[in-house]
Amino acid sequence: MRVLVTGGTGQLGHEVARDFGLQGHEIFAPDRKQMDLENPEEVAAVVRAYAADWVINCAAYTQVDKAESEPDKAFTVNRDSPAALAKSVADYGGRLLQISTDFIFDGAKTTPYSEPDKANPLGVYGQSKLEGELAVLDALPGATVLRTAWVYGIYGNNFVKTMLRVAASGKPLRVVHDQIGSPTWTTDISAAILALVGKGATGVFNYTSAGETNWHGFATAILEQAATLGFDIKTEIVEPIPTSEYPTPASRPAYSVLDTSKIENCLGLSIPQWRDSLNNMLKELKTCADC
Repeated sequence: MRVLVTGGTGQLGHEVARDFGLQGHEIFAPDRKQMDLENPEEVAAVVRAYAADWVINCAAYTQVDKAESEPDKAFTVNRDSPAALAKSVADYGGRLLQISTDFIFDGAKTTPYSEPDKANPLGVYGQSKLEGELAVLDALPGATVLRTAWVYGIYGNNFVKTMLRVAASGKPLRVVHDQIGSPTWTTDISAAILALVGKGATGVFNYTSAGETNWHGFATAILEQAATLGFDIKTEIVEPIPTSEYPTPASRPAYSVLDTSKIENCLGLSIPQWRDSLNNMLKELKTCADC
C-alpha cells in the first residue's frame, strides 16, 4: 500500500511514517521543501502526483499562542491545506486520515467529551483545526478524523522534553494545576492510526491515553519517573499555580478529556494508562541517540 504522511519530520508524523514502513508499506513523507502546507495548491499537486492509497495528515500549525497573532497562517495550514488534501484524494479515489485536537472544545464540561459533543473553540488554533475537520469531511465524506490531546513523543519538542530540560538545570518549576486532560504518547497514537487504516474506519474518533491529570500532575510524574530511570533531575520543587498566574495570548480549555469508548469498541483496543505510556516513552528516550 502507498502511504503519504504529511508532517513526517514532526513528532507524530515521524512515528507514523516509521510504523507504516515497518508494516511493509511504501512511504512518502515529504519535508517542507517538497510540500509546503502554507501553499494549498502545491499540497494538492503533490498529493495528486503521488496518488497514495492513504494520506495521513499529521502536519499542523500547533503554536497555540502564536496563532492569535498569525491567524492567516494558522487557517492556511490547518484548514485550507487539509481541504486541498481531501479534494485531491477524492479526485483519484484514495483515503484520508486527518489528525485533530481537543482544542476544538471549550472545556466547560466536567465529563469527557464524546465525538458528537458541540465544538466551541476558545482561540484561533482550535477554530482553525475545527474548520479543518469540517473542510475535510465536506470534500471527502468518507474521511477519518482522529482527535487527540496533550501529545508528546521522543521526537520534536513537547512538554515532557521541556520539563526534563528545565529539571536538568535545577531551575524551579511553576506549572498550572487547573487545566485537566490526558497526556498521550505518539507511539500509542500511531498504533491507533494503523488500526483505523487497517479496518478502513470512517468518521470521527477520539484517542488519548487512559486516565486524566492536570499539567502539574503531569510535570510531577515526568520528574519522578525520569529520576527513577536515571535522568539528571536537579529540580526538587514543582509549584502548582492557577492559570491566572500564567497568562498566555490564547485561552486553553480547563477540561479537555476525550471519551475514547467509540474507538475502543470499533477496534477492540485496550488503551494504556497515561503513566504507563509516559514511563515507556522515557525509557525509549533514555536510549535514543538522535532524539
